[in-house]
Amino acid sequence: MTKPNLQRLLETVCGETQAAELLQLMNVSPQLLSSASEQASRAEVAQALNMVLFAGILERVPTGMAYTRDVIQAGGQVVFDHGALRTVKWDCGSLPSGEIAFTRILGPLGYRLNGTYPLERIGMTGRSYTHADLPDDIAQYFLSELHPERFSAGFQSAVSRVVSKSVDPLGDEAVAQLALLERDASLPMADAARLVPQLAACFARQHAEPALADYELLLKESAEMAWISTEGNAFNHATDRVADVRAVADAQRSLGRPIKDSVEVSRSGRVLQTAFKADPVERGFVGADGVVVKRSVPGSFYEFITRDFVPATQAAGGTLDLSFDAGNAQGIFKMTAAC
Repeated sequence: MTKPNLQRLLETVCGETQAAELLQLMNVSPQLLSSASEQASRAEVAQALNMVLFAGILERVPTGMAYTRDVIQAGGQVVFDHGALRTVKWDCGSLPSGEIAFTRILGPLGYRLNGTYPLERIGMTGRSYTHADLPDDIAQYFLSELHPERFSAGFQSAVSRVVSKSVDPLGDEAVAQLALLERDASLPMADAARLVPQLAACFARQHAEPALADYELLLKESAEMAWISTEGNAFNHATDRVADVRAVADAQRSLGRPIKDSVEVSRSGRVLQTAFKADPVERGFVGADGVVVKRSVPGSFYEFITRDFVPATQAAGGTLDLSFDAGNAQGIFKMTAAC
């Protein structure tokens, strides 16, 4: 029996063993497992990329890996709600500035802007992107931009030193394939299999190790920019959609895992979020003498969200509330403020 396109894409990128593990762990819409043709739809390509990026979070976040192992042992699955990443709206060398570095990818994959969220307390703007074909089933992206002009002149200079020589990982072949995907909403399987790892490479740090002095300067004014200086455009967090976020938080706290003390509740009351504190990672910094030194800094983290339905009086049929909340986001972002 021919394997579904999604499975074939994952096996090409991850290998058969990890592909099987991801398909066991993650809840996937039956519509994404029904096709076995030589054309991969944009939804299948988007889902394959999302699953590869989710696997990357688990590799970098031991707490999230431990949680998902518990889920598997209990016979459950993870519902990947959204992935979050941070960008800088500044001169980033050959890398497009701010969120454009990723909207050029998300658009061809079938994503559309779903909401804009001013994150005034931290000098950022967040935007959410929802998949046009299967909005409830394919993970969203919460894509934020940091605005250096809202900070001091010294801060801006440090940002320039860190990101102004960033490189663009998206090659000509990938750009051409994205153009075809945007035009046709599908790609030949062989092209899709080459494209997914090229897109995954965009979710990483595209600049050199920062100077320790610059990191310390950035950290004084923005924990978010300090995080970008070490982690770049990697997934800041991946989020599991659960039925009762408070119950999950209580259960994880009882296991001694480092989960946030409180649950963030949106103004509508329909979106509840909490998260594990960021797992520490060791990163290199260039010292004043030019020698690279290692420091422990906050890495990425694993988040939980519960979404209620918008009442039928406000939206026909009572649709799932896929919105975000600026207050929630700024509270969740604190998970990377310190190890």
